[in-house]
Amino acid sequence: MKKLFKQASIIAIVVLGMSFAASAQSAKSGSDELKTYVIEREIPGAGAFSGEHLKEISQKSCGVLKEMHDIQWVHSYVTGNKIYCVYKARNPELIKEHAKRGGFPANSISEVTTMISPATAGN
Repeated sequence: MKKLFKQASIIAIVVLGMSFAASAQSAKSGSDELKTYVIEREIPGAGAFSGEHLKEISQKSCGVLKEMHDIQWVHSYVTGNKIYCVYKARNPELIKEHAKRGGFPANSISEVTTMISPATAGN
């Protein structure tokens, strides 16, 4: 139960954090608006990766993205054994293709349907 709560909390933090990111801006591709997705990548030991290793991973991802259209990486959160990534894309198939080309896992891809923040509480 604690593990499930922890995972749900991390996803909530990711979604809430998005309200402060550049991803809040609407990205357009032709007439199709890009949707926001949270990708869960199971990577054992990710939280212990060196800055250099994270830089290499980021460079690989950006290199693949340069070859693709209708997909953008917004930011990611590194935890103990997972990396949660926020992407804008036309559809989840593009995210799967990015993962395949880059050699990254994409264990879960969830479309963000609504964003909330402390402002939602009306305080």
